[in-house]
Amino acid sequence: MPGISRKTAIALAVSASVALLATACTGQSGSAASDDASKDTTINFWHAWSAPAEVKAVRSLIAGFEKAHPNIHVNVVGNMTDDKINQALRTGGAKAPDVISSFTTNSVGRFCSSGALVDLNPFFEKSGVDPEKTFPKAMNQYTQFDGNRCAVPLLGDAYGLYYNKTAFEKAGITSPPKTWSEFEKDAKKLTIPEGDTYKQLGFMPNYHGWETTTEHYLGQFSPTYFGKDGTSNVAKDPAFENAFKLQKQLVDELGGYRKLETYRSKLGDEWGPKHPFHTGQVAMQLDGEWRLGMALAAKPKFEIGVAPLPVPDDQADQYGKGYITGTIAGVAATSKKQNAAWELVKYMATDTDAVVNFSNAIHNVPSTLAALKSPKLTYDPRFKTFLEIAANPDSTTAPASVNGGVYLTTIQEFGYDYESGRAKDLEAGLKKTARQIDTDIAQAK
Repeated sequence: MPGISRKTAIALAVSASVALLATACTGQSGSAASDDASKDTTINFWHAWSAPAEVKAVRSLIAGFEKAHPNIHVNVVGNMTDDKINQALRTGGAKAPDVISSFTTNSVGRFCSSGALVDLNPFFEKSGVDPEKTFPKAMNQYTQFDGNRCAVPLLGDAYGLYYNKTAFEKAGITSPPKTWSEFEKDAKKLTIPEGDTYKQLGFMPNYHGWETTTEHYLGQFSPTYFGKDGTSNVAKDPAFENAFKLQKQLVDELGGYRKLETYRSKLGDEWGPKHPFHTGQVAMQLDGEWRLGMALAAKPKFEIGVAPLPVPDDQADQYGKGYITGTIAGVAATSKKQNAAWELVKYMATDTDAVVNFSNAIHNVPSTLAALKSPKLTYDPRFKTFLEIAANPDSTTAPASVNGGVYLTTIQEFGYDYESGRAKDLEAGLKKTARQIDTDIAQAK
């Protein structure tokens, strides 16, 4: 599940997911989980992977499961969008999935609250598996909502900082920045103007940049998105104000929003070989673990460095953390074979060798603490940075919401207005954003 697949899925799926899941089944019947998983049976597994290497990796994963559970046969259906998965979860039927996998972690709140996926807590308890001791903290958080653990993590993505070592040496920078003030200083030092544009930009701070979303920035500030009463904390937690201020300051110091946007519009796209980090047009890049393989494949004319993203100066002791997201899997509430389905979910999500082998094949971060430390992992030494970010208890994620990722989109929209200067009053803008978030959530319940 490399970023190209996930990002496309997320961009297209959120609004449709909310609409479809609103009418999904609202719970599991007592008989739904009464099947005998020791008897010969066939279950359906729907997933979103589509690239040949990914499909091959899924087949290998399932083959391992069927070898361990010879009585459970798995019918695998790939390249399934969230729209198709949600429709099947809503209608059920013999051909509908018993187990699903989705790239869209933002849908977990809706999956759980609507009952489209069953609460897995009883299954974990019956199997003697403790999720809090099994999964990294952030992954454990984004697979549940209001105490309902309707999903498990199935590999993950960790965000860090890529940097051009050659450009660093030329600028006299000896190590990657650890704090925001160091990052700001380095971004300016690495920026080489050329007329009214740039020969080299230290970092593209704009929210329309490649992965520089409000969500990913905020991960380094460890914000509390919602209060105990469930209302938005955007206007109350100073982490939000600090994050917006520091990003806007960086935008202004690197030339201003308009100049940066003009430069960005002429650069390569996120998924092609002409990505501006690959070409050396941008010296530092906020990105996920998949970027390393893509950058190396582009054969850059410089050495690539990888490090955790910097943190705010007052959180210097938490350097090493990062933003975490990933693929999730769950059991359909419409399934009449939930015990057998759970065996597949448990195997994919908690069997150390299965997780390690899948990670090696897909090149994403393992999703169990044991797999993150496994000597069987094979990777470029630089990839270890992402393993450490994933295992770091200070790493963060965005919490699940009843209406999916709508609140994140609302925050991002304000970010566009603030960085461009359309919104000048940060405090008032954050209050307005919080009110909108609360209104949207209330309407979704």
